Amino acid sequence: MCVLALLTACGGGHATPGPEVTWAAHTPDVTREGVTLSCDGSEVRLPAISGLEEAGSFARLDSLRRPLEVEGRIWKDNDERVYVGVVCGVRRAEEFATLVARSRLTVYEGKPALRWVTRTGVRNFMWLERPGTAVYIGATPGLATEVRPIANDITSG
Repeated sequence: MCVLALLTACGGGHATPGPEVTWAAHTPDVTREGVTLSCDGSEVRLPAISGLEEAGSFARLDSLRRPLEVEGRIWKDNDERVYVGVVCGVRRAEEFATLVARSRLTVYEGKPALRWVTRTGVRNFMWLERPGTAVYIGATPGLATEVRPIANDITSG
């Protein structure tokens, strides 16, 4: 099933207002191979994102219906942004399915996944990698084509 294709088919190259994330001072472990983020000791390795400049981190997603621990990184190209991170604390698929209002429940590699678009036009995709750890990717319209390759290159251990 081509879950991510629907994210990339929308919108043109217009810059959008800022995303619904909150900046954080915490900086995850950055290596030549990418970034490692974790939830309760469960690590997720994000790929190195070539061609984009690192632009900070975030520790909150306003789209979530309840406060959860979030750890993420931001990359940019001019006014366009890509957000990649982990959302910690969701243990069951039933709980995950109701995490974001106005999201669409789907499947990614056999795992429950959500997709939604914010009021500011950011395309969002998140899947429950394992109990306690969800992987989140968001992108402004001009970088929406980056979602699929990033998702495909994320590994967990």
